[in-house]
Amino acid sequence: MDVSQITVIRSTRRKRTIQTKYAHGHLSIYLPAGMSKSEENRWISKMIKRNEQSEQKRLLRKSDHWLFDRAQLFNKKYFDGELDFSINYALNQNSRFGSCTSADKTIRISDKVKTMPLWVQDYIIIHELTHLLYPDHSKQFWEKVNQYPYAERAKGYLIAIGSGAVDETEN
Repeated sequence: MDVSQITVIRSTRRKRTIQTKYAHGHLSIYLPAGMSKSEENRWISKMIKRNEQSEQKRLLRKSDHWLFDRAQLFNKKYFDGELDFSINYALNQNSRFGSCTSADKTIRISDKVKTMPLWVQDYIIIHELTHLLYPDHSKQFWEKVNQYPYAERAKGYLIAIGSGAVDETEN
Protein backbone atom coordinates (compact mmCIF):
# COMPACT_ATOMS: atom_id res chain seq x y z
CA MET A 1 0.00 0.00 0.00
CA ASP A 2 1.30 3.45 -0.90
CA VAL A 3 1.97 5.63 2.17
CA SER A 4 0.41 8.63 0.43
CA GLN A 5 -2.93 6.82 0.63
CA ILE A 6 -2.94 6.88 4.44
CA THR A 7 -4.41 9.53 6.71
CA VAL A 8 -3.74 9.44 10.45
CA ILE A 9 -6.43 11.11 12.55
CA ARG A 10 -5.70 11.80 16.22
CA SER A 11 -8.60 12.38 18.58
CA THR A 12 -8.60 13.72 22.13
CA ARG A 13 -11.91 11.94 22.72
CA ARG A 14 -10.39 8.58 21.79
CA LYS A 15 -8.66 7.06 24.83
CA ARG A 16 -7.66 3.48 23.99
CA THR A 17 -9.23 2.30 20.74
CA ILE A 18 -7.60 2.27 17.34
CA GLN A 19 -9.80 2.06 14.27
CA THR A 20 -9.33 2.00 10.50
CA LYS A 21 -11.60 2.74 7.59
CA TYR A 22 -10.70 1.76 4.05
CA ALA A 23 -12.51 3.10 1.01
CA HIS A 24 -11.54 3.80 -2.58
CA GLY A 25 -7.87 2.97 -2.04
CA HIS A 26 -7.54 5.27 0.95
CA LEU A 27 -6.84 4.10 4.52
CA SER A 28 -7.79 6.29 7.49
CA ILE A 29 -6.31 5.34 10.86
CA TYR A 30 -7.92 6.79 13.98
CA LEU A 31 -5.65 6.98 17.06
CA PRO A 32 -5.82 8.46 20.56
CA ALA A 33 -4.14 11.89 20.61
CA GLY A 34 -2.05 11.11 23.71
CA MET A 35 -0.24 8.18 22.12
CA SER A 36 3.58 8.35 21.98
CA LYS A 37 5.24 8.68 18.57
CA SER A 38 6.85 5.21 18.80
CA GLU A 39 3.54 3.62 19.84
CA GLU A 40 1.78 5.50 17.03
CA ASN A 41 4.30 4.21 14.46
CA ARG A 42 3.90 0.66 15.74
CA TRP A 43 0.11 0.86 15.46
CA ILE A 44 0.22 2.44 12.00
CA SER A 45 2.42 -0.42 10.74
CA LYS A 46 0.16 -2.98 12.38
CA MET A 47 -3.01 -1.48 10.91
CA ILE A 48 -1.52 -1.22 7.42
CA LYS A 49 -0.57 -4.90 7.56
CA ARG A 50 -4.04 -5.86 8.86
CA ASN A 51 -5.70 -3.88 6.06
CA GLU A 52 -3.48 -5.52 3.42
CA GLN A 53 -4.47 -8.95 4.74
CA SER A 54 -8.15 -8.00 4.58
CA GLU A 55 -7.70 -6.88 0.98
CA GLN A 56 -5.97 -10.16 0.13
CA LYS A 57 -8.88 -12.10 1.64
CA ARG A 58 -11.40 -10.03 -0.29
CA LEU A 59 -9.59 -10.68 -3.57
CA LEU A 60 -9.31 -14.39 -2.77
CA ARG A 61 -13.06 -14.63 -2.22
CA LYS A 62 -13.53 -13.50 -5.82
CA SER A 63 -11.30 -16.41 -6.91
CA ASP A 64 -13.33 -18.90 -4.88
CA HIS A 65 -15.95 -19.02 -7.66
CA TRP A 66 -13.32 -20.14 -10.17
CA LEU A 67 -12.04 -22.72 -7.68
CA PHE A 68 -15.52 -24.10 -7.03
CA ASP A 69 -16.29 -24.33 -10.77
CA ARG A 70 -12.98 -26.13 -11.38
CA ALA A 71 -13.67 -28.57 -8.54
CA GLN A 72 -17.18 -29.24 -9.89
CA LEU A 73 -15.67 -30.06 -13.29
CA PHE A 74 -13.50 -32.73 -11.64
CA ASN A 75 -16.39 -33.87 -9.47
CA LYS A 76 -18.34 -34.67 -12.63
CA LYS A 77 -15.37 -36.19 -14.48
CA TYR A 78 -13.88 -38.38 -11.73
CA PHE A 79 -16.66 -38.79 -9.15
CA ASP A 80 -19.82 -38.86 -11.32
CA GLY A 81 -20.92 -35.56 -9.76
CA GLU A 82 -21.76 -37.29 -6.48
CA LEU A 83 -19.53 -35.28 -4.13
CA ASP A 84 -21.05 -32.57 -1.98
CA PHE A 85 -18.47 -30.05 -0.72
CA SER A 86 -17.41 -26.48 -0.19
CA ILE A 87 -14.01 -25.28 -1.37
CA ASN A 88 -12.18 -22.01 -0.95
CA TYR A 89 -8.75 -20.44 -0.82
CA ALA A 90 -7.03 -19.95 2.53
CA LEU A 91 -4.31 -17.47 3.44
CA ASN A 92 -3.23 -19.30 6.58
CA GLN A 93 -2.03 -22.58 5.05
CA ASN A 94 1.74 -22.28 5.14
CA SER A 95 2.84 -25.90 5.38
CA ARG A 96 0.22 -27.55 3.14
CA PHE A 97 -1.20 -26.79 -0.27
CA GLY A 98 -4.59 -28.19 0.55
CA SER A 99 -6.60 -29.72 3.35
CA CYS A 100 -9.90 -31.48 3.65
CA THR A 101 -12.22 -32.00 6.58
CA SER A 102 -14.30 -34.91 5.40
CA ALA A 103 -16.71 -34.65 8.36
CA ASP A 104 -18.09 -31.30 7.18
CA LYS A 105 -17.01 -31.70 3.52
CA THR A 106 -14.84 -28.59 3.56
CA ILE A 107 -11.78 -28.18 1.35
CA ARG A 108 -9.25 -25.40 1.75
CA ILE A 109 -6.60 -24.65 -0.85
CA SER A 110 -3.59 -22.50 -0.02
CA ASP A 111 -3.48 -19.17 -1.83
CA LYS A 112 0.11 -20.11 -2.84
CA VAL A 113 -1.35 -22.70 -5.23
CA LYS A 114 -2.74 -19.93 -7.47
CA THR A 115 0.75 -19.23 -8.84
CA MET A 116 1.43 -22.86 -9.78
CA PRO A 117 0.82 -24.35 -13.22
CA LEU A 118 -2.82 -25.23 -13.87
CA TRP A 119 -2.12 -28.99 -14.01
CA VAL A 120 -0.60 -28.80 -10.49
CA GLN A 121 -3.58 -26.81 -9.23
CA ASP A 122 -5.87 -29.44 -10.74
CA TYR A 123 -3.92 -32.25 -9.06
CA ILE A 124 -4.22 -30.57 -5.66
CA ILE A 125 -7.97 -30.08 -6.17
CA ILE A 126 -8.44 -33.74 -7.18
CA HIS A 127 -6.27 -34.88 -4.26
CA GLU A 128 -8.47 -33.00 -1.79
CA LEU A 129 -11.72 -34.09 -3.47
CA THR A 130 -10.57 -37.71 -3.15
CA HIS A 131 -10.16 -37.21 0.60
CA LEU A 132 -13.94 -36.79 0.76
CA LEU A 133 -14.18 -40.49 -0.13
CA TYR A 134 -10.97 -41.73 1.45
CA PRO A 135 -9.81 -39.61 4.41
CA ASP A 136 -6.48 -41.47 4.50
CA HIS A 137 -3.78 -42.14 1.92
CA SER A 138 -4.85 -45.73 1.34
CA LYS A 139 -4.33 -47.77 -1.82
CA GLN A 140 -7.88 -46.88 -2.96
CA PHE A 141 -7.15 -43.20 -2.39
CA TRP A 142 -4.06 -43.27 -4.61
CA GLU A 143 -5.82 -45.36 -7.28
CA LYS A 144 -8.46 -42.63 -7.54
CA VAL A 145 -5.97 -39.71 -7.50
CA ASN A 146 -3.80 -41.42 -10.12
CA GLN A 147 -6.70 -41.43 -12.58
CA TYR A 148 -5.70 -37.81 -13.19
CA PRO A 149 -3.32 -38.04 -16.17
CA TYR A 150 -0.82 -35.50 -14.79
CA ALA A 151 -0.73 -36.88 -11.24
CA GLU A 152 2.87 -38.14 -11.45
CA ARG A 153 4.06 -34.94 -13.09
CA ALA A 154 2.33 -32.82 -10.43
CA LYS A 155 3.81 -34.92 -7.61
CA GLY A 156 7.24 -34.43 -9.21
CA TYR A 157 6.67 -30.69 -9.38
CA LEU A 158 5.70 -30.53 -5.71
CA ILE A 159 8.74 -32.60 -4.74
CA ALA A 160 10.99 -30.38 -6.88
CA ILE A 161 9.86 -27.18 -5.15
CA GLY A 162 10.58 -28.89 -1.86
CA SER A 163 7.09 -28.89 -0.45
CA GLY A 164 7.26 -32.21 1.31
CA ALA A 165 3.53 -32.27 0.59
CA VAL A 166 3.64 -35.51 -1.38
CA ASP A 167 2.82 -38.51 0.78
CA GLU A 168 5.22 -41.39 0.40
CA THR A 169 2.64 -44.03 1.38
CA GLU A 170 1.55 -44.29 -2.23
CA ASN A 171 3.59 -47.39 -3.05
